[in-house]
Amino acid sequence: MQEERRAVGSVPGTFGIGTGADGSAGRSDAGSGYLRRDITFSEFNYDAMANFNKDLSKSFNLKAVLGMNIRKTNYSRLISSTNSGLSVPELYSLQNSAGPLPLPKELASQVKVIGLYASASLGFKNYLYLDATIRRDQSSTLPEKNNSYYYPSVAGSFIFSNIMPDAKWLSFGKVRLNYAEVGNSPGFDQLVDNYLILSPFNGLTTTVPTTQKNPDLKPENTKSIEGGLEMYFFGRRLGFDLALYKTNTINQILPLPVSTATGYNVKTINAGEIQNKGIELALHGTAIKTKDFRWDMTLNWSKNYNEVVSLLEGVNNLQLGSFQGGVTINAMVGQPYGVIYGTDFVYNADHKRIIDATTGRYQRTTTSDKVIGNVNPDWQGGFNNTLTYKNWAFNFLIDFQSGGDIFSLDMYYGLATGLYKETSYLNDLGNPVRDPITWVDPNDHSKGYAANSGGFINEGVNPDGKINTTRIAAVNYGTFGYGRLPNKAFIYDATYVKLRSVSLSYNLPSSILKKTFITGVTVTAVASNLWIIFKNLPYADPESGLGAGNLQGYTTGSLPSTRDFSLNLKLTF
Repeated sequence: MQEERRAVGSVPGTFGIGTGADGSAGRSDAGSGYLRRDITFSEFNYDAMANFNKDLSKSFNLKAVLGMNIRKTNYSRLISSTNSGLSVPELYSLQNSAGPLPLPKELASQVKVIGLYASASLGFKNYLYLDATIRRDQSSTLPEKNNSYYYPSVAGSFIFSNIMPDAKWLSFGKVRLNYAEVGNSPGFDQLVDNYLILSPFNGLTTTVPTTQKNPDLKPENTKSIEGGLEMYFFGRRLGFDLALYKTNTINQILPLPVSTATGYNVKTINAGEIQNKGIELALHGTAIKTKDFRWDMTLNWSKNYNEVVSLLEGVNNLQLGSFQGGVTINAMVGQPYGVIYGTDFVYNADHKRIIDATTGRYQRTTTSDKVIGNVNPDWQGGFNNTLTYKNWAFNFLIDFQSGGDIFSLDMYYGLATGLYKETSYLNDLGNPVRDPITWVDPNDHSKGYAANSGGFINEGVNPDGKINTTRIAAVNYGTFGYGRLPNKAFIYDATYVKLRSVSLSYNLPSSILKKTFITGVTVTAVASNLWIIFKNLPYADPESGLGAGNLQGYTTGSLPSTRDFSLNLKLTF
């Protein structure tokens, strides 16, 4: 059960049962209120498996698996809330509603997937391996006449270190090549249109949802190919794992915006092809290794190239989300998945920003269809360290990301209203920028500005190509924010370096446990998200945007990131 409580005297706002699937959009009340969510979730898995392992000859070994999995997921939710506030302060009960109780919001979902699978692994002399798998899933969330899909895979590997016994410097070496297809079915209730039942108004009231379902949905399919080289040296003191990959996802299940004249805002469709290709590299090393002390390090680095290959026939751009400030997140053919559209500066042939010579303000585009950012990072990585001394182990992980763009609505408004320190500084003359502009001769501005003048000069060129020298006052609303600047001015680099986690663990000596039925005891203290070492986004965590999935690259009203602390006890019997 989940509860939301709002005391009498709270700021009025939305509170209550929404019309959305999660009940998030509510009605306005007098400030106080009580909302209750009763949620039940269960998942049952039934597995049957047969294994086969036999040496076919002195050189060949065959391992095979044949199995079936049945997965049933049940989810139910009942949301109820008060209406128009609480009758009695601090009594949080549905019966304490000041107004008539609205109809509760109900959801009951059942999903069933039946999977049949088989795999085989053929080995030759402990250095050549060929693996193949096949799986067939039947999902209840697909149309009944087309609810099955297959995904096979094949993988080959060559452990060349096993045929090089004299190479003492080489501890392990393997080259691999894999191909796989993976299917994915839609979520619950994406096939048939239904009605939403609203609170009674002169009788029972119903309406259609804002999303039109699709009875002909197909499963998504991802095809991938990956090749890699893995090597370890000097008793595994040093090693690396290098991988190159390419994946193509087709028949993606996407929300397509449609004309509201149809009665809907979006329609669920299968469309498009997205391609990802890139490189992943992991470096492993043991810097120090003695009888009692060991220091192991792993450095991960990856770079991904993303491209929208195609969309629905006749569609060149799919808007994934539209946000306050006038920016949108898009999938555009020929561009990375997740480009940000908005207004931009106007540039000359040398890509210098053009400034109006009279007003001293930047010229900006009149439309919001300019690509002003890309949510995808240039590359990502992590540096993991584990230091072990006798029964103690200390671990810390540093994560880092380079590039990726994010639009900050906080800066969009905060700079316009003078909230941030960036709007209060000493200008090029050494005076407070918010001071008024003063002239050497108020009657003849050609004599220039006085030494005590405020204001500032935007960097750029006038339409004639000359360096801008027009000073503008910094005393008007919006001077530094959206009132004078395009959306591009509020796109920030999402680069960061973080101390992601730190842990300290201790294993009780086995001598203490010798006479007990317990074979091992480990106590671990863990701290996560401890420190943002470096970032470019002001006043917010670059990872504190709207969320994952399609809606990245936008942040607003971000709360400070939380640090998490835990203490774990592990017993082994």
